[in-house]
Amino acid sequence: MVTATVREWHEEEGWGVLDSPETPGGCFAHFSDIQGPGFRTLSPGQEVELTWEAPGFKQDGYDYRAVSIVPRSSG
Repeated sequence: MVTATVREWHEEEGWGVLDSPETPGGCFAHFSDIQGPGFRTLSPGQEVELTWEAPGFKQDGYDYRAVSIVPRSSG
């Protein structure tokens, strides 16, 4: 897992984009790909722990796809 920051999150539409040093250009996240608690309430600027994969093709314009997102505690 790496630390990432939520760039944008569209809860009603079911997707978002996360940024980390290991996912240049952004990491696409879709609800159907996410395993982990708290992902539905993410907000821009929030830090999360991210596990990603590079599917070998662009998914919705991004080279990386999230497979696990866990919100970091704020304490």
